[in-house]
Amino acid sequence: MIVPTGIGAAIGGYAGDALPVARALSTVVDCLITHPNVLNAAMLYWPMPNALYVEGYALDRFAEGSWALQPLHQNRVGLVLDAGIEEELRVRQLQVADAARASLGLPVVEYIVTDTPLKVEKWVDPETGQSTGRIKHPDSLLRAVRTLVDRSKVNAIAVVGRFPDDDTNDVDDYRQGMGIDLLAGVEAVISHLVVKEFQIPCAHAPALSPLPLSPFLSPKSAAEEIGYTFLPCVLAGLSNAPQYMVMHSEFREKGCILASDVDSVILPKDACGGDGTLAFAKSEKNKPLIITVEENETVLNDTADKLGFEVLHVSNYWEAIGVIAAHKAGIDPFSLRRNKILNIGCTSFMPVNGHSISRD
Repeated sequence: MIVPTGIGAAIGGYAGDALPVARALSTVVDCLITHPNVLNAAMLYWPMPNALYVEGYALDRFAEGSWALQPLHQNRVGLVLDAGIEEELRVRQLQVADAARASLGLPVVEYIVTDTPLKVEKWVDPETGQSTGRIKHPDSLLRAVRTLVDRSKVNAIAVVGRFPDDDTNDVDDYRQGMGIDLLAGVEAVISHLVVKEFQIPCAHAPALSPLPLSPFLSPKSAAEEIGYTFLPCVLAGLSNAPQYMVMHSEFREKGCILASDVDSVILPKDACGGDGTLAFAKSEKNKPLIITVEENETVLNDTADKLGFEVLHVSNYWEAIGVIAAHKAGIDPFSLRRNKILNIGCTSFMPVNGHSISRD
């Protein structure tokens, strides 16, 4: 299940609002592979034993067949805190880590503060309309991760970067369930950087000053305003996220999951241009059923028709989950629709009563 981040998805573009879809989908599939944008809901999360929490860059490499996923029961999670985080906000993040260890038993083993403030910058791409950004000091982040990996033998990383505080007017649309998540694009940039360098699970939680209380908050955005940090869901997800393994032949014997094991892919109708989706669409072996959802509109216009590959188009996630259930059962989904099964066709001329006929 894919809902790209920072593209204003009507479902999944806010504070974990695609999580109900993932929960429902997980009940009809053997294994659900998805990413933090779908499963993270700031202070909220929902454990699903058959769901795999896979960072976006890793998901693309998996789809391309370059990496395999190795499910584990537990990771050693390290926490990286931006040196730009003020003392009070830093203490709030550390309290989350301690609470996760004591109340949930999560293996958060050590934290480190970067040697230089990361200086997060964010903006909206004027061409695509999606959010993006950068950190001015990526080397500081990578040094911190390297220290945790070498010293504490962590194999998953949670990063908390200090984001610039927005003017309330800049986030009004988002808080009311409209527009795009201005933070999400650069959050993906940060996690991509770590995963690309270290090939281990990573997810990011922003550190922000609390916004003024709003009586007009959309339920889709509310999960980000019920606590002091966005870190709880990240620690929960990373605690048992699958490890990323560079592909070679013996991984099948180790119980790793390969791209060829994927039976179906579900994503928004106009967000089909990502590396992972294109890799699945071009797959020559065990090509999955690709399902696109019309109701989940985004700011993009990358449809399968424009990109030249075949998908099964559905109106909403209710319908998509029904298609997945039928597909898993070996049933043609169209047989569940009114008048969608036509008379069987013929691909060659066949003699019938001394005559030859063809069926177009």
